[in-house]
Parts: sequence; C-alpha cells; structure tokens
Amino acid sequence: MAQLKADNRRGSDHIGQFNFKVEIDGIVYGAFKNVEGLDAETEIVEYQDGDDIVLRKRPGRTKYSNVVLKRGYVSSEDLWKWRETVIKGKVERKSGSVILCNDNGTEVMRYNFFEAWPCKWKGMQLDGKGTDAAVEEIELAVERLERIQGGG
Repeated sequence: MAQLKADNRRGSDHIGQFNFKVEIDGIVYGAFKNVEGLDAETEIVEYQDGDDIVLRKRPGRTKYSNVVLKRGYVSSEDLWKWRETVIKGKVERKSGSVILCNDNGTEVMRYNFFEAWPCKWKGMQLDGKGTDAAVEEIELAVERLERIQGGG
C-alpha cells in the first residue's frame, strides 16, 4: 500500500488547481480566485524553395499571453494604484509569480512572469439579487514567462 505524504498526497496524485498564491515584486497575494493566461505561443514561419515540394516550417517569435488575475474585493488598493500609474502615463514594470502549492501550502511549482504592467482593470459586477462575492480583475501585459518545478 502506498504511503501518504505529509500533505495527504501520494506521489502519483495530481495537484489541485485551487491551492495557489500570486506574488508581485515580493508581495504575496493569497486572495485570488482565478488566474488565466499562463501560456506562450511561437509563430510559425513557412517558406518553400522553388523546386521543393515540401512546405518548410521554422520557429519565429514567441509571444506571451496577458495574465489575468481575478479576486474578491479586498480593501487593499496597491494593485489599483499600480494601474493608476499607467493611466497617468508612467509604466512601472514588475516581476511576479503564480505559485502552485500542495495541501500544506508548500510550493510545488511556479510560473514567473517578467516586465509586467497592468494594461486593463475590470471592476466588479453588482447584482441586488446576487449572492456571489464582488470580484475585480487586473490584466497584466507580460513580456516573458518561465515555468520552474519546485519541491513537492
């Protein structure tokens, strides 16, 4: 019988998508409900010589999606203030991480993003009959993304 680890997972168990933290310039934000946009795509450059019957494909430039962070409203204004600097014409670029954790909160892996700045803010949707939490979104334009495997 397989032995359980201290975090209640067997070595072959998958990690849940629900236990993560977001860190931006060394500040950890644990209250995000959703993270999207952790992906990269490389352009395909196609070419063909005149007498070649095969269309050749080579890698072109790599682009990274914007990272979208969603969280329930909290009284902290630091992310909104960061967005305001862009609105006022000053781009303040920051680095950060999305950190996947095991049951004990220990880091399993992370996505690091670089040269990020808030390109979009979406306020909460309000409904007098609703029961959901008020959720805000901040979208970050990022120039590079890397995936780092941790312990776990």
